[in-house]
Parts: sequence; structure tokens; C-alpha cells
Amino acid sequence: MTTTDIERRTLLRAMSVASGAAVTTAVLSRHAAAQSVGETKAPASDHFETAEIRVGDNTIFIRRYGKGSPLLMVHGFPRTSLMWRHMAPQLASNHTVICVDLRGYGRSGVPSSAEDHYPYSKRAMASELVAVMDKLGFGKFDLVGHDRGGRVSYRLALDHPQNVQRLAVFDVIPISEAWARADAKFAMNWWPWSLLMQKAPLPEKYLLGAPDAAFDNPLGEGSFGPEIKAEYLETYRDPERVHAVCEEYRAAAGIDIEHDKKDREQSRKIACPMLHLWSAGGPLDTFYEEDGGALGIWRRWADNVQGQAIKGGHFFPEENPTETAELLTKFLSA
Repeated sequence: MTTTDIERRTLLRAMSVASGAAVTTAVLSRHAAAQSVGETKAPASDHFETAEIRVGDNTIFIRRYGKGSPLLMVHGFPRTSLMWRHMAPQLASNHTVICVDLRGYGRSGVPSSAEDHYPYSKRAMASELVAVMDKLGFGKFDLVGHDRGGRVSYRLALDHPQNVQRLAVFDVIPISEAWARADAKFAMNWWPWSLLMQKAPLPEKYLLGAPDAAFDNPLGEGSFGPEIKAEYLETYRDPERVHAVCEEYRAAAGIDIEHDKKDREQSRKIACPMLHLWSAGGPLDTFYEEDGGALGIWRRWADNVQGQAIKGGHFFPEENPTETAELLTKFLSA
């Protein structure tokens, strides 16, 4: 790790939120991490600000880029807000881009859980992000989520339709739809679902004992160097954070399904325009043909949805950021 990286991380740890203060920021200037072969360097500035936003009994860490209409970006497992490091600068010329660490991940707080896992339900996490955006002065915003962040995002759009102008979700289908179609292929490809929802402390011990394993497999692997991986791994060296990650998966095996089912019973749908992008050749490109593919499933949940496959693995926003940003920009400006 370079001296600059050490200084930056020391500064980030030193930031605190004063009692009653909405935002404490430290302006940082840095270059994005080394990009993969074939990637195009973002033409926009990669300058960003960091902040810790106090909401309720928790603190959410954010990276803020650019200016313009607000755009909230939500990462998935096993990443943090750092996963948007290539895309965010490309969107920053026309948007105020807010990249968050979900509760339990990265540098955000780790609230206590409960027997029903509600504090790590998508509903609780979505409400927290609405509060974050409100403190930043954004009552309405566009919303992008990948993986677990995609599920927090569609829940936010369902529970808080007045706040979301446009919704984009990457390489996910609704939680209840995924469980309803779970089979051997699902279990082998999406192993975190079945492993991390197990009762404590089994999955916690696995993650803490071999944190690299979350990245050294076809689902978690990505196009990044050792410094980025080291940043991601910090979450999985902290027992409290690892427990929080597992609690979110336990919520997805229980209370999140209940919330989805109530939406279906009440015929609630996502009201705003929606975009779904998925990995070409990946599970969502091949698993659900009889349902009209992943897009066919989403059309049961939203009246105005479009989408397509995109080159790259599950983490195509990191592997193929320029094309992903171009498709997203086209959707947001339509």
C-alpha cells in the first residue's frame, strides 16, 4: 500500500460526526484505482468528498462526486461503495453522485440486530438511505443498486415511491422470486444465499476464517488490484461486520420474503421508470427462460421496465464501467 493510501485511510478513520451535525466532510483528491485491460479511463474528474451521515442510531459513510441531479448508488456483497469508483466519475458531470456503504459494510455503522433480523431487512436499510438523502437535502433522487444493493433499492422504490424518480437494478431479481425458483443450479451459483443465512455462528466462522474466499470464486471475483481487495477485505476481518452481513442474508431468507409477498397480495408495483441490466451469459441470462428471463420477472413488479444483457461478469459495473455508465446515462436522461 502506498503512503498516499495510508494517509487517506488514516484521514477517513479520523473523521467523526459531531452531535446534532448532519454532515462532516473531508475533501479528498485521488486517482481511481488501476483499471483492467481494455477499460477506458473516465473522462470526468475523479475528485470526491467523503462524509459520515448520522441517521437515527447509526452512521452511514458516503462518497460524493460531482454536481447536478442527485443519484444514489448502492453496492452489493461482498463489495462497498468503492465498487462504483470507475462509474461514479463518468456520471458526475451531470449528477451529484452519492455512493453509500450499507450498514455493516465498509465504514458505516453496525447497529445491533434482532431475533427476526429486521434491522438488516431491506425495508430497514432502505428507510435509512431515504433518511441519508434527506439529510443531504435530496427529497427525490435517481437510484441504482447492484446485487444486495439492488434489493435494497427495489424495496426503497416500493416503500418510498415519492422519493424515487428512476430506478436501475443490476444483476438481480426480487428476493421472493429468487427463492421461489431456487434449485441446485441456484445453490451452486449463488452460494452466499444458502451459506450465509445459516444460524450463527457457522457462516460467521467461515467468513472470518477465510475472508479471501468471498472474492476468490466466480461470483465474487473482480477486476481489481491488491489495494482495492485489501480495502474490501477490511469488512471481513471485523467480527461485528461479518455478523451484520450474515444477518442481512438471514433477513433475506425470512422477513424480506414476507414483505415481498404482502406487496404481491396488495398488487403494489414499482411506480417509476425502471432499468434492469444483467451479465451476458451469466445466471440471470440463462436461468429463467420460461419466465421471459429476468426482465420478464421484473415486468410483474414494474409497469415501465426496460433492460438488456451487458458484457462482463456479475460485477460488470467494475469490469465494464464505461458501457454500464453509458446505458445508465441514456436511461436517466430519457
